[in-house]
Amino acid sequence: MSTFLYAVGRRAFRTPVRFIALWLVIFGLVAAGVAAFAKDFDDDFTLPGSEAQVALDSMKSTFPEASGVSASVIVVAADGDDVEDSKYKNEIEKEVTELEDLPHVDAVTSPFDDMVDGSISKDKSAAMISVQYGGTQQEVGEAAPDQLLDALQPLRDSLPDGSQVEGGGQLFQITGVSISWVEGVGVVIAFIVLLLTLGSFRAAGMPLLTALLGVGISVLLVVGSTAFGAVNSSSIMLALMLGLAVGIDYALFIVSRARAMLAEGHEPIEATGRAVATAGSAVVFAGMTVMIALLGLSLAGIPFLTIMGIGASGAVAIAVMISLTLVPALLGLAKGKITPKPTKRYRKAFASAQKRAGEDTSHESIADEARAEAGEPYPLTVMNKFFAGWLKFVTKIPLLTIVVIVGGLALFAIPASHLQLSLPTAGSQEEGTPARVTYDLIDKHFGPGFNGPLVMTSEIVTSDDPLSDVDKIKDEIEDVKGVDQVVLATPNRDATTALFQIIPTTSSEDPATLDTVDRLRDLSSQIEHDDGFDTAVTGATAIQIDVSDQLGKALLPFGIFVVGFSIILLMMVFRSIAVPIKATGGFLLSVFASFGTVVLVFHDGLFAGPLGIDSTGPVISFLPIILMGILFGLAMDYEVFLVSGMREAYVHGATARDAIKAGFASSARVVSAAAIIMFAVFAAFVPAGEPIIKSIALALASGIFVDAFLVRMSLVPAVMQLLGDKAWWLPKWLDRILPKLDVEGEGLAHEVALRDWPEPDSDYRVYGRGIAVSSGRRGFAQVDISLLPGQILVASGRARKALLLALSGRVGLTAGEMKVGQMVLPEHAGKVRRQVPYFDLDEGGTGTPPRARDLSRLRASAPDLLIIDGAEALSASSGRELFELIPELQEAGTTIVLGLPTGDVTGVLAPNTNYFHLDLDEATPDGEGGTDNENGGVEAYAAGRSEMEGVQS
Repeated sequence: MSTFLYAVGRRAFRTPVRFIALWLVIFGLVAAGVAAFAKDFDDDFTLPGSEAQVALDSMKSTFPEASGVSASVIVVAADGDDVEDSKYKNEIEKEVTELEDLPHVDAVTSPFDDMVDGSISKDKSAAMISVQYGGTQQEVGEAAPDQLLDALQPLRDSLPDGSQVEGGGQLFQITGVSISWVEGVGVVIAFIVLLLTLGSFRAAGMPLLTALLGVGISVLLVVGSTAFGAVNSSSIMLALMLGLAVGIDYALFIVSRARAMLAEGHEPIEATGRAVATAGSAVVFAGMTVMIALLGLSLAGIPFLTIMGIGASGAVAIAVMISLTLVPALLGLAKGKITPKPTKRYRKAFASAQKRAGEDTSHESIADEARAEAGEPYPLTVMNKFFAGWLKFVTKIPLLTIVVIVGGLALFAIPASHLQLSLPTAGSQEEGTPARVTYDLIDKHFGPGFNGPLVMTSEIVTSDDPLSDVDKIKDEIEDVKGVDQVVLATPNRDATTALFQIIPTTSSEDPATLDTVDRLRDLSSQIEHDDGFDTAVTGATAIQIDVSDQLGKALLPFGIFVVGFSIILLMMVFRSIAVPIKATGGFLLSVFASFGTVVLVFHDGLFAGPLGIDSTGPVISFLPIILMGILFGLAMDYEVFLVSGMREAYVHGATARDAIKAGFASSARVVSAAAIIMFAVFAAFVPAGEPIIKSIALALASGIFVDAFLVRMSLVPAVMQLLGDKAWWLPKWLDRILPKLDVEGEGLAHEVALRDWPEPDSDYRVYGRGIAVSSGRRGFAQVDISLLPGQILVASGRARKALLLALSGRVGLTAGEMKVGQMVLPEHAGKVRRQVPYFDLDEGGTGTPPRARDLSRLRASAPDLLIIDGAEALSASSGRELFELIPELQEAGTTIVLGLPTGDVTGVLAPNTNYFHLDLDEATPDGEGGTDNENGGVEAYAAGRSEMEGVQS
C-alpha cells in the first residue's frame, strides 16, 4: 500500500491544479444534486418488525385519521380561574373551529368533547386541544409548526391577562440542523494548535482548508441522501463533527511528516511522496478502523442508527481521500516554502561552508561541516524537552504509573454503572422553545404521563357487541398497575379495530414506564387468549422503549465485535500479542471514563450550568453504541501513530526501551496536537449543540482527552517499559497466518533503496541476487539472475515452476532481492502479474494456455517479459503457433523465460538460438544446510549459489 500511496502523493504534487479542480468540481456537483433533489429530515424513531411498529403501521389503514403527526395546544388559565368558565370555554371552542381550517389538519379535538376524558386538568386550571394532521411530519411541511403558532395568537389575545396558550407535541420535533458561532470556536482553537505545532501559516492552513472542504462534501451527501430514504437530522451533525475532527487530524499527520522530510534535506516532491506513503498508510489504516466500527452500528438492526453510521463513515472516508490527494496537491503548490527554518547560526555556517566548498562537494558534506560548526540545525524545543521529561516521568516506575492510571480510571465505572438511557423527548429540547414550554406546562398541570401516552389497538372484528367489548377492555387496562387513565377508547368506523389512548403514571423517560408497557403486553396476551382479539401496545412511547431495549441487547455483541476486531487488526499491524491486548484494555478504560463523565454531568448536574446544559436526566439511548464505535476508531488512530514509531525503531535494531523513546519523541507532539484539536471540535458542540448531540459530544470530548493523554501517552509507554522485549513477542505460527500490513512504510523504504539498483536507468528486464522460494523440495535458494531485452532463459529442475511463478509476481520470494524491469518485488507484485504474460502448457497446469486472442495481443504489442512453463509442448502441434511467434517476439526485444524439465530445447527453440540455462536442481534447498539471513532476516535454506550458463541450441 505504501508504494501505491507514494505514487499518488508524487502525482498530486506534480499536478496540483488538476487535483484541486477535481475536488472543487465534486463539491459543486454534490451541491447541485442536493439543491435539486434533497428532502426534509425524518426524526421518527422506527423499529421495523417490532410489535409496536407493526401495530402503528397497521393503524394507517384501520385508523387513518390517527396515523399522521399530531400537535398539542395547552391553555392555562390565569391564577384562580377555571378553564370551564365561559370566558375560556367559548374562546377555546372558537379556536378549535379555526384550527380545523389549517392546511393538512384532519381533526381537532376539543377538551370539552364528550368522547374524550382527561383533556381538562383535575384542578381545572388547564385544558388541552389535540390537533391531528393527515400526514407525516415531512408531508405536512416545515411551515406547519409556524402556521399553528400563528393561528393561536387570536386565542392568546382574547383570553384574560395571566393566561397562557402554547403549542407543542410531535409536530415540533426538531428536524433541521443549525450551526452557531460556538462550533466555530472549535475551528479557531484547531487553527491555533496547528499554527503552534507546524510553525507556519501555510502549513497550518492546509489541514483546516482540506477538512472544511471534506466536511462540506460529507454534509451535502448526507443531506442529499434524504432523496432516497428517511435520514435522521442527527446524522448530519455526527458527520459534521466527526468529519471535521478526523479531517484536520489526518491532514496534520501528513503535513507534519512532509515537513520532517523536508527538514532532513529531501526534495519537496520526494518529501511529499514519502509523507503520503508513510503517514498516509497510517491514515488509511486509522480511517478504516473508524469506518468499520461505525458500519458495525448496523449490528443493532435499527434503521436510523444504521443511517447515522453510514453517514459518519462516509465523512471519514472522504476525509481520508482528501488527505491522500488534496493535501499533497497543496504541498505541490507550496513546494519548499513550508520547510522548517534551521537556526540562524546554522544558516550562517551552512552559507560559509557552501562558499568554501568545491564544485564536487556533496550537500551532505556541506551540512556535516555546518553542523560541526554551529550544532544541530533543529535543536530540541521546549515542547520536545517537555515530552522527553513526561516520558521519563511515566516510565521511571512503570508499575506505579499503571496502578495509578488504571485505578483512577476504574473509579469512573461507579458513576458509569448508573447510566440511564432514553430516546429524545420535547423535555430535552432547549428551554424557551415551543415544544419545551408545552412539555413543561403539560407535566405541571396534567402529570408526566400525558407527555408520553401509550396506545393499544385490538382487532375486534369477531365481536358481537363492539361497544361493550371496548368498555370491558378499557376497564381491564385501567386496572393495570402504572396506568393513570384511558382518555380515549373507541372502535373505528367499521368496528373492526378498537383504539385506546392510555396515560401512564410516569413519563416516557422513567424506567417504571417500561414495566407498565410489559404489564400491558401481558394483558394483550390475556385478551387474545380470553376473547380472541389480537391486541398490541404501540405509540411513540412504546416504540421508543422497544428501540432502547433493542439497543441494550445489541451493545454486548457490538462490544465483542469492536474488541475482537481491534485485537486482530492490531496483531496484524504490530506483530505482537501484548500490544493489542494493552491497546484494547486502554480503550475500555477510556469508555468507562467517558460514560462516567456523562453521568456526572447529565444525571448529577455537575458543571451542567457552565456547559450550557439546561436539563438533566437520561441521555440518548444510542450513546453507548455510538461512543464505543467512534472512540474505538479514534483510540486506534493514536495507538497506531504512537506505537508504529516504536515498532519501526525496534525493527531497525533499537532495544525495546530505546524504541519507546524514539517512537515517543517522533510522535508525541503531533499526537498531542491532534488530540487537542479533536477535543476542541467535539467540546464546541456541547454548549450549543442540539440535545442529541450534546451528550455525544461531551462523551467523545472526555473520551478523547482520557484516551490520548492518560492512556496512549502515559499508560502505553509505562506498559511497554515494563514488558520490554516481551511487548513484541508473537508466536511463529500466528505470524505466518496473519496478513502483513505495511503501516510503517517498510515497503516504500525497500523500493526507494532499490530504485537505482543495480545501476541508474538499468536496461535489465529481470535482475535478482540471492533469490529464494521456500517450498519444500520444490523450492530453490541462492539464485542469481539477470536478463536483458531479447534474451532467453531456460529453467530446468523440480523448482522451475517456483522460479517462473516468482518472476511473474505470483509467488513471493522468501529471500533475496529482485526487480522486473523497474518494478521492485514484492511491492509491485500486482503490477508485474498484470503486465507479464504467463502461460502454462502442461496438461492440468496452474497457468493458462494461450488462446487465439492472446496470440493476437502478443503480435500486436510485444511484452517486455514472457514466461512459458511446460515449454516442451512448443514442439507439439498444439504449441506450434506460439513456437513460431518466439523469434518475432525476441526480435522485438521481449525477454523470454521457458520452463523445461531437463533443459533439452530440441524442437523448442530454433537451431543456433542463443539462450541461458539455469539448472535449479543445483539450487534446491538442502534440509541439512545453513540459513541465509542476509535479506531482512528471512529464513531460507542455503545451497551453492546458482548462476545462468550461456548456451547455443
